[in-house]
Amino acid sequence: MLDSLLIAGVSLLAGALIVSSPWPVLIVLTAILAAAWTRIRWRQVAVATLLITLGSWRASNALAKYDDERGRARDLIGPPARCSGSVIVRSPLTRVRDVYSLIAQAQKLECEGSSKVAPGTMMRIYSPIDDLARGDTCEVITSLATVEIPRNFEVDMARTASARNGAVLSGGALDVRLLQRSPWSIGGWIDRARRFARRRIEATYPEQAAPMARALVLGENDLDPDDAEAFRVSGLSHILAVSGTHIVIAVFGIVRVLQALLVRVERLCARYDVGRIAAAAGVPLAWLYADFAGSGGSARRAAAMASAALLARALARNPDGPRSFGLSLLAGGLMDPLAVFDFSFGLSAAATAGLMLLSRPFEAAIRKLPRPFCWGAEPMATTLSATLLCTPWIVLLSPSISPVGVVANIVAVPIGEAISLPACLGHLLLSVWPSAERGVAWLASSSLLAVRTIAHTGAAVGWAVITIPRPTAWELSIVAGVGGWLALRRPRDRLLILALGAVAYVIVEAFAVRAGQPRGKLRVTFLDVGQGDSVLIDFPDGRAMLIDGGGAVGSPVDPGKTVVGPVLRARRRGRIDFAVLSHPHPDHFIGLASALPGVQVGEFWDNGQGELGDSAPVYRGLLSGLRARSVPVVRPEVLCNRPQELGGAQVRVLAPCPGIEEMAHANDNSFVMRVELGSRAALLVGDAEHEEEARLLSVDRSLLHADLLKVGHHGSRTSSSPEFIDAVRPSHAVISCGVRNRFGHPHPHTLETLAARGIEVHRTDREGSVQWETDGKDAVLRGAIGGN
Repeated sequence: MLDSLLIAGVSLLAGALIVSSPWPVLIVLTAILAAAWTRIRWRQVAVATLLITLGSWRASNALAKYDDERGRARDLIGPPARCSGSVIVRSPLTRVRDVYSLIAQAQKLECEGSSKVAPGTMMRIYSPIDDLARGDTCEVITSLATVEIPRNFEVDMARTASARNGAVLSGGALDVRLLQRSPWSIGGWIDRARRFARRRIEATYPEQAAPMARALVLGENDLDPDDAEAFRVSGLSHILAVSGTHIVIAVFGIVRVLQALLVRVERLCARYDVGRIAAAAGVPLAWLYADFAGSGGSARRAAAMASAALLARALARNPDGPRSFGLSLLAGGLMDPLAVFDFSFGLSAAATAGLMLLSRPFEAAIRKLPRPFCWGAEPMATTLSATLLCTPWIVLLSPSISPVGVVANIVAVPIGEAISLPACLGHLLLSVWPSAERGVAWLASSSLLAVRTIAHTGAAVGWAVITIPRPTAWELSIVAGVGGWLALRRPRDRLLILALGAVAYVIVEAFAVRAGQPRGKLRVTFLDVGQGDSVLIDFPDGRAMLIDGGGAVGSPVDPGKTVVGPVLRARRRGRIDFAVLSHPHPDHFIGLASALPGVQVGEFWDNGQGELGDSAPVYRGLLSGLRARSVPVVRPEVLCNRPQELGGAQVRVLAPCPGIEEMAHANDNSFVMRVELGSRAALLVGDAEHEEEARLLSVDRSLLHADLLKVGHHGSRTSSSPEFIDAVRPSHAVISCGVRNRFGHPHPHTLETLAARGIEVHRTDREGSVQWETDGKDAVLRGAIGGN
């Protein structure tokens, strides 16, 4: 019979997944129930059903509550505003470049324009100082705005991540002053210990090794971007993540030392089993250490699993692997209704499941191989078993994996676990002995830099990198269902199960390709990239056009990597036939610069204005990279006389024709394009303002009429003149803007102009991605969310 705790843990987490993918999750649960029918009691089925319902209700409620609070905060604050007042620190600090990120709760906070932040509102603040801890009350002056959460049809993971921490506002602190220290907060004591550890690491480790040491000890994610990419591609990211290995070394090490000390107390040793006493003491230690290590999903899950093992020892029972694993899943789901959406939690759980299910069979199979292939059977089996079940999680976020990662893990894991981790943890105890502290820091940093070298070497083997499409919910459900059947059915059935699963996966992938590259229809998708523009057009013959990629100067978030690239991957788009930069402004080209290197590009349309004077390095890099790949760069003088016929659809460039106005602002040299199929048309005007609108009106007004208008310049008051709107006469208008834009887009005057003409307005800051689709006769428009 299956363990009840394991069933309970899986059921609670599966229930939460129903919120994002109801039918795939329900079908896979039914399939697994069918496979386990002879190994499960009806009472377990009843409890599992209740926990699935509970998990779904809690997750749905958590997301709805967060959306409601974020909506109220957005309506109250509006554009970014300077706020000042008192807040209470509610989370550990983590270093992000040169500042420290924390979650704070508003106590008494007033903003410009006489608006007040409601007491209790949660916000993420980036503090210039690290001398803060949970429970502390401080006075801040900060620039706050609503948390930006891109919502797109294919990619919508940011919402759950934000809902988990509860912050609805965020911003950098201009000044922070401590008002009152919380003396009795355990969390505060742990935070001060974290601050001490962080400072000692930064004082004694080389600059390249310090971020890795902080990741290993404190759970901070502040790696250099090149290092982070190398660890990801080589499959070594888990080495720097807080996991069960940390618990084994830190907590179980302390338990053994405590047991050794208690053994020396003869009276105690004669009357009690001191091993049980030490194990009982280890349970709270596991949770304290998980909190010290950042309290991430993987740390809490590892603490729960360790607690189960320690508690079993304290109660004089044999630890049970599946039961401990089930308890860790159940604890994670009970503590956080959205735990299953935490990448670190899922990765940790998948790796543990892989070790429990596959390590022994893999080791037995490897030992049967001829020499030298059978050498290192145990570490190779461990790496393969953990990696195999982690792969579905990894490919959700990463476009590529490398088989070289298996070899890299075999070499790097022993260094990381046997040298780096013990040395990093031991280093924290040696501050009173400076010479020893420096020596251990050298040992730890040397091993970390060795692991870093292995990561970069593995990532550099380009021929071994395999690009994998982003799996759909249905494909993930097939993988989960096949895994469940393989674990529950007899060995002789496994070949048939794998064959049926492979067939189902191929069929679902064919549907995914069809959905991502539709035929016979024109589909225009306005991606939610925050304050910027990005439009993806699917033509009836299967070709695609990408106009702009969004972006913001100085922002750590690149929409090309977080939105455009993942959407193209989800749609199985390895080629963009026409890439277009409407005009050379950062909120249009930054995302293109990072997204286009990952796909083939047929030709690049650019108005050329950016090359007439001093242009941004990112823009220059974009053009030079495309030219190095022999991608034709096409200018307006060619495009204005060359309407594109694409499977029955037509793309006509209306401006700037016959070329740019050199004295005009870049916005008024935006590409303006009319895209039509049959009797339906969309007009895309970039950031065109009144000057370019007037030029368009003076040429041929009949070409301006369209069913759908992409409103110029994010809905600013300098665009969408009444005369221009009357010439277009659209039934729908889309405004691409972000909740954090400081310009007040869209402007009330523009909204009034559109409303006065009965035009239905759709905004990416309210509805997320907006999609318009037509077969040439009928047209359908929908948003990724219903607007809140």
